[in-house]
Amino acid sequence: MKKELAKTYDPKGLEDRLYQKWLDGGYFHAEVNPDRKPFTIVMPPPNITGQLHMGHALDNTMQDILIRWKRMQGY
Repeated sequence: MKKELAKTYDPKGLEDRLYQKWLDGGYFHAEVNPDRKPFTIVMPPPNITGQLHMGHALDNTMQDILIRWKRMQGY
C-alpha cells in the first residue's frame, strides 16, 4: 500500500494543531522565581558596515538559546 505525498506542503493543519498543544501545555509561560538574581545578556548594536553575515545569525541564535534556557530555569 503506497501513500503518495502531497505536491506542496500545507502548514495550516499541522501548525494549528501543534500551536494549540503548546498553548494547552503552557509552553509559552515561564514561572519567574523572584528569589533568583536576574539573568541579563548584552546584545550589541549592529556593526558599523551594516553588512549582515553568518556570524550575526550565529550570535543571535546563541543569545536566543541562552535566554530561552535561562527562562526555563526560572530567571
